[in-house]
Amino acid sequence: MSDTQGESKYSCWDFLITCVGLPLFLTDIGLDIWAAVIFYQEKAYACLGVLLLLLVGSTLLAQAYSWLWYSYDQFKMKTKVEGLPTQRQLMVLHVCQLGVYVRHAGVLEMAVQSMYNRLPDPEKGALTPGEQKPKTEDITVSLTHDLSMLRIIETFSESAPQLTLMLTIILQTGDVTIKIFKIHISTFTSSIAFTVTAYHRSLRSFLPDKEKQQITSSVIYFIWNLVLISSRLTALALFASVLPCFIFTHFICSWLVLFFFAWRSKTEFMESPCGEWLYRATVGLIWYFNWFSVVEGKTRYRTALYHGYILTDICILCAVWCWKMSTDPPDFVIEPMHTLITAACVVAVYVLGLILKAIYYKLFHPNLDKNKIKGTSREQQPVNEPNVGDELDAAKATPSPPPQPCCNKRMRKLAESFYC
Repeated sequence: MSDTQGESKYSCWDFLITCVGLPLFLTDIGLDIWAAVIFYQEKAYACLGVLLLLLVGSTLLAQAYSWLWYSYDQFKMKTKVEGLPTQRQLMVLHVCQLGVYVRHAGVLEMAVQSMYNRLPDPEKGALTPGEQKPKTEDITVSLTHDLSMLRIIETFSESAPQLTLMLTIILQTGDVTIKIFKIHISTFTSSIAFTVTAYHRSLRSFLPDKEKQQITSSVIYFIWNLVLISSRLTALALFASVLPCFIFTHFICSWLVLFFFAWRSKTEFMESPCGEWLYRATVGLIWYFNWFSVVEGKTRYRTALYHGYILTDICILCAVWCWKMSTDPPDFVIEPMHTLITAACVVAVYVLGLILKAIYYKLFHPNLDKNKIKGTSREQQPVNEPNVGDELDAAKATPSPPPQPCCNKRMRKLAESFYC
């Protein structure tokens, strides 16, 4: 197997995404605090309660995953920043909801170091191709993978529900001029777009021919995900605007069904039974908003079943909204024809997303065998044990094998489920 299959590549685009990630994360926190203050001042205690529930639940979930992954790695830190706190101090940081920031700082440290190592040495001149990919680059890619998965969890446990909440408030009041809502919607949309793009780039890093993958594939992947998620969130917001209490019942019932299918999929993402049950519950949460590949193999029928279920659910949600708008209209005036057109557009947008997804899988999505995914070939190669008498000759004749790249086992499993 060629070495290109075992090497990682940390490009300038990856470095840019890493640098943008932390400021965007901090901006999101600032906007959450601003929204909470606005809800409190307006005495919108129900909205404030929902917002706080989403914030607390999301951060607890992210910190739990971060701590479990550190424990699975036996607390072997790969960066100086992560190595500063002791194990007990690291646990305190996670209890105080600060553990994820340690990961952000560690990734940023290795990203800067990786880019610095690419600079030519004035004394040695230009670096050779082998020197341009040091071990720090592999570590950077591995740490970025964990961070991209944490962002996926945070997006569908906080950003997507908050975007639904903001859209619901706008639909209930009919006021689209509220500044905080417009900023939140634009920020959450950017956050979802950023997260989906970063996650896809993490998956692409496991392809043996990553350099040959066109940026068009990431663009199409981003567009069809954004279209499907937008249609789903709009349908939920329409339903919640007329039946706000029943949206919680809808979520619980849907999540139980999706959690059951996640359990039946027999996922093997985490390394402990409790962690695996947590992951399956999280998959059910993500599936409530968008499809997420969790097991390898032919997923065509599972995907078709999922999208058929979600499309039917969207049609029902929009139909209920049209019915309530005709029988119990809001304070502001909306024409019945406009109601029907809005509901039809929501359904049509989801169908458009499915068409774009089919185009992506037909033209851009590579289908690979499991042993072609980076990080598996060398680990699965059989080792021929030489005879005792031949050990010295073999040591002289055979050059030393290259060091094992730092492969993220968790993201590799997701790459296998996505590409195999």
